[in-house]
Amino acid sequence: MKHQYIIPIFVPHLGCPNDCIFCNQKSISGQKKNMTKEKAKKIIDDYLENIKDKEAQIEIAFFGGSFTAIEEKLQNELLELAYEYIKNEKAESIRISTRPDYINKDILKRLKRYKVKTIELGVQSSNDYVLNRANRGHAFVDVKKASKLIRFYGFKLGHQMMVGLPESTRIDEINTAKALIKLKPKMVRIYPVLVVKNTKLEEEYRQGIYEPLPLPQAIETCKELVRMFADKNIDIIRVGLQNTQEITDPNLEQSEVVAGPYHPAFRQLVESAMWYDAIVGKIKKLNVKVKEVEVKVNPIDANNVVGHKKENIKKLKEYYNLDLILKQDESIKQGKSKIEVTKTFKDFAYEEKELSKNK
Repeated sequence: MKHQYIIPIFVPHLGCPNDCIFCNQKSISGQKKNMTKEKAKKIIDDYLENIKDKEAQIEIAFFGGSFTAIEEKLQNELLELAYEYIKNEKAESIRISTRPDYINKDILKRLKRYKVKTIELGVQSSNDYVLNRANRGHAFVDVKKASKLIRFYGFKLGHQMMVGLPESTRIDEINTAKALIKLKPKMVRIYPVLVVKNTKLEEEYRQGIYEPLPLPQAIETCKELVRMFADKNIDIIRVGLQNTQEITDPNLEQSEVVAGPYHPAFRQLVESAMWYDAIVGKIKKLNVKVKEVEVKVNPIDANNVVGHKKENIKKLKEYYNLDLILKQDESIKQGKSKIEVTKTFKDFAYEEKELSKNK
């Protein structure tokens, strides 16, 4: 299988008609200046120079959340630049992220001419009250219209949703996932809300109006969302903002994050929690008191089964007095496992008795 590489070009806040309550794209992307064709070319060339795999699948991606809302002249300049790399067989496709209220037939026809393959929509929530509270400037009906058009014109559809927006509840977020599943995206990104500097949300946080989700609660909600999307074979391409120099521990001076459920390995925490639930669920179905269990998984899943800093092993020992033995097996499909009870408390008691006899 060919390795896939994304060359990210951030076009922060250009053309966006709204200041969403949570948003400071320049802080999130670490890019303080606006994008130009010349800067974009340098970024692409630098990435290509460092990609040594000649068989790699390379995608040029314009991130920032409002690509089709920026001035059309700049859109076309950036798309023409990216398209040149496709024509010269240095890249295979183009991806953009944008707002659902800046998608229509004419825009999609133009994107098609430049061989754009994937369009990600910033959805955030399916609840119109939550969208209005976040100052999104569009309703969920715009998401439905845009999603159907994108799929009709043959693009790969992606959705981005948020967890922990002001006045959003866990039920709202579960309902958002259900609503997105009906729109049949190929991929999703799930972002827990972080309070970022120089945003309206920071003001509300300082004033005590907004309280960010605690990390355990954000993990629990995201765990359920990941399970829902995975059950429908929707690719979950990100859970949590990418850890960067700016998006890092709020206690560090250079961090743009003020508060919220930040963790450098947020996705691993979510997936580890899911593995923990799966292991405990299978053990509870057994009609024996388990002392030791052997879990066989694909090597790709090994770290998540063990948990961040071996958290799952520690929890199983603390709550169930259970020892977890991990075995890696490439023949097992990723995300699947084989669990075998290797010792019950009855076995353990017998061994202890035999040991005491032989003393």
